[in-house]
Amino acid sequence: MINTIAAMTFVAAILLRMEHLDLGSPKGVAKAAGTVVSLAGVTTMTLYKGPAMKNFYGPLIRIHGNAIHENWLKGSVLTVASCITWSIWYIMQAITLRRYPAQLSLTAWMCFAGGAQSAVFAAFVEHKPAAWKLGFDVKLWSILYAGVVGSGLIIYIKLWCTKEKGPVFVTMFNPLSSIMVAVLACFDFGERLFPGSIIGGIVVTIGLYLVLWGKERDQEKEMTPGGASFVASETKKEETSTLSRAEVAKQIT
Repeated sequence: MINTIAAMTFVAAILLRMEHLDLGSPKGVAKAAGTVVSLAGVTTMTLYKGPAMKNFYGPLIRIHGNAIHENWLKGSVLTVASCITWSIWYIMQAITLRRYPAQLSLTAWMCFAGGAQSAVFAAFVEHKPAAWKLGFDVKLWSILYAGVVGSGLIIYIKLWCTKEKGPVFVTMFNPLSSIMVAVLACFDFGERLFPGSIIGGIVVTIGLYLVLWGKERDQEKEMTPGGASFVASETKKEETSTLSRAEVAKQIT
């Protein structure tokens, strides 16, 4: 379900006129077809498995099973809400970068706000003192990795890519995470790899390259001699639109 973020962001960007879709041109057809193909690929990975493939060696890391409390209704609602808000988050990044193009300080503010919200939520949910104790073990390294790489570095790279290429370009790489998770889970944790994951991964890759080809043709057409970024191009369009409205208002008065 989380792999539908790319399609949701693409539709939202078109509705907000941040992305141009001309189905009468090859680049427009490539972007639309690539989005549909990627969605078909992640659907294949989710719904089709096929016979399990044999692992030739044991897992490198063993995870002890924990009790899982399932609630399909609550889980489905929260998953859909997460995908929608995540897609909106990418769109908001592009809009914010027009007014505040400093990626490093924006990353710091986002991480600080997210950390504060998570701390307050965790304080209400987790009341066991043992859960707040940190030792020199895998938990500590997981927290450091999630903070430094998963939040700080990754958010900064996404902001930079959004500024240069736009939100649709960034989200189109999201389905690749499912492919990487399936492969790493197979080699590290000994989980079974299914043909559906391989077929879906190939289809996702084809769709990704179709979208990237269409985006590249778009940027070649709109590129200025100095090489304007996505945010710079959108800001220039917005300024031109504002000047046009001002001229129309002056003529009316």
